[in-house]
Amino acid sequence: MRKHIFNAGPSILPLSVLEKSSEAIKELDHLGLSILEFSHRGKEFTEIIDEAKQLVKSIYGLSDNYEVLFLQGGASTQFCMIPFNFLNQRETAAYIDTGVWSSKAIKEAQYFGEVNVVASSKEANYSYIPQGFEIPSGAKYLHLTSNNTIYGTQFHKYPESEVPAFVDMSSDIFSKKVDLNQFDFIYAGAQKNLGPAGATLVILKNELLDKIDKQLPSMMDYRVHVSKESLFNTPPVFAIYVCLLTLRWISEQGGLEVIEQNNNRKAEKLYQAIDKYPLFVGTAKEEDRSKMNVTFVLKEPELENELLELAQQADIIGIKGYRTIGGFRASIYNALPLESVDVLVDVMQQFAEQHG
Repeated sequence: MRKHIFNAGPSILPLSVLEKSSEAIKELDHLGLSILEFSHRGKEFTEIIDEAKQLVKSIYGLSDNYEVLFLQGGASTQFCMIPFNFLNQRETAAYIDTGVWSSKAIKEAQYFGEVNVVASSKEANYSYIPQGFEIPSGAKYLHLTSNNTIYGTQFHKYPESEVPAFVDMSSDIFSKKVDLNQFDFIYAGAQKNLGPAGATLVILKNELLDKIDKQLPSMMDYRVHVSKESLFNTPPVFAIYVCLLTLRWISEQGGLEVIEQNNNRKAEKLYQAIDKYPLFVGTAKEEDRSKMNVTFVLKEPELENELLELAQQADIIGIKGYRTIGGFRASIYNALPLESVDVLVDVMQQFAEQHG
């Protein structure tokens, strides 16, 4: 029996994707080879990665001036690779600080140039998304994190920017309809809504490549990866194949419009339960609540282990809060069925009534 998987990442994948990918480990499409044995230079894998790139563009309606890359190293490598390519000493980049991952990105950028933190919610334990800030016109780019897995906040409206806009969408990419054409650079670790750990999606405007004005190590140079079509070195073949299967699944569900409707229903049910029972306290400002990571604490923290035990008995896993934060976090990514949310809500109701 499958567990109810609320892990923040690596996270739940669609069952059909797991079944298809497990078959491919033994043999892919009657080709006499496992997907793990494919040459990344061969026609078979070229077709896989080309289709995955095309699906990324078609699902989001991206214009032709965007390049799609599948790289390695996770979003954490992008934290330093972005300023390595686009920021020089005595130049400034603007960053919005909304949590642990944006603060890590800020730290990496400071090795390469000046960082102007134009807005931060750190003073309120990252419980809200800052508004009403100015973006300096001389900045090389603006960087933001669209969804904050640890603190449960999310941009529901993106700031308008006259400078190139860079966004880390690791935890909410493919979760809702968004016009990505408003951004110049988008990146995401795959292990939330796209696929397994090991692949990193990068989407960037072609014109950005002309703004790189220095020699760089090949593995850290976007120009190299674009020119080699993500095949400069051996890519994570299996991870990219699972991403392809997931992208096909998203399309089969009806695209981002249907995905977003399903995610909204799941989030609404969970937040209703949190707001209904006084024992639970949501940690994010209501208008900035994440549709991907629902965070809350108990008014009586000493009861946390009891709730975790009750959840475990119901085959629920992954709701314990981030290790440095505590409390609870229910990650409700695309592949999590509504039925799993119903089970969690039932557990929360039972727990609240026991301690009401």
